Amino acid sequence: MARHSAFRILVPAVGVALLVAACGSNEPGSSTTAGPGGGAPRIAAIFSGSATDADYNALGLLALQAAEKSQGAETAHSESVPVPDAERVMKEYLADGYTVIWSHGSQYFEATSKLAKQNPDVTFIGEFDNKPKESVPNLWVLDRNFHTAFYPLGILAAAQSKSGKIGYVGGLSLPFSYSEVHAINQALKDSGSSATVTPVWTGDFNDPTKAQQITSQLVGQGNDVIIGSLNLGMVGAFQALKGKTDNVIVTAKYTDKSQFDPQHYATSAIYDFTKPLGDMLTKIKAGERNGYYPLGFDAGVSIQTPKNVDPAVAAKVEQAVADIRSGKVMVEKNLTPIK
Repeated sequence: MARHSAFRILVPAVGVALLVAACGSNEPGSSTTAGPGGGAPRIAAIFSGSATDADYNALGLLALQAAEKSQGAETAHSESVPVPDAERVMKEYLADGYTVIWSHGSQYFEATSKLAKQNPDVTFIGEFDNKPKESVPNLWVLDRNFHTAFYPLGILAAAQSKSGKIGYVGGLSLPFSYSEVHAINQALKDSGSSATVTPVWTGDFNDPTKAQQITSQLVGQGNDVIIGSLNLGMVGAFQALKGKTDNVIVTAKYTDKSQFDPQHYATSAIYDFTKPLGDMLTKIKAGERNGYYPLGFDAGVSIQTPKNVDPAVAAKVEQAVADIRSGKVMVEKNLTPIK
């Protein structure tokens, strides 16, 4: 049941092959698979971009595919849904009788919360970057907690940087992005580092050209660790380092992006929505129709084993993750704007 066409862009061949196999189709739009029996959950999701992006939207599709296999779910999804169209698209799924609606992206949270209040018989899953003040009886809140993963990246930067200059390349200057920079600064302080962070926002998570320009400028200013918080814009960030010195390393977000530049790639904050979605669907089937599900190193988040750094640096990153999991380190969620 196709909802939207998606403008396709080139992604690494391995990623495309994996995701096309998961979709079972080369057509953009929705994927629908019936589960056994009339009691199978019916879940529809909306994505902000193409599900073959080998990035955030692809992770959403893989979570849906896992729900089909593990829970016999019937699923559908719409790609490249602009925020102004989100409410309309979700209403179409409501009219089609879907019993769970998942909006994959915090930009949709307002519309998701509104529709949840208007449709008490349907369960909604909305993504947010904090714990909402208001609890809606039929709304699960998935808190992405991006700041948590950026603390170990800050530990890596503190231990690896020789210049004491660290660059952060983001897309839009949103609260979650501020929290990532604050977490990096907390890591620098906790590790006793005198390094400083220069955050720059390109204005677009998916613009490789802008990311390449900003990254080139940061490297030219002496930043020898670049912490990326972009989607497809990371392609440009890596392109900026082609032919550059080995002394600069880059970290990424969401998925393994080492194929873009094995020479300068250090690690990525890896996200996986399979377990969180599966856990919520299990609870929904058991009658728990609302709740708060924070992502973390116990569910949905991991730091890829660092490359192109000394083993001692990788060990510090691993220890930081362990300290967060044990509660020894509490990463503050600071959403204060950075000017």
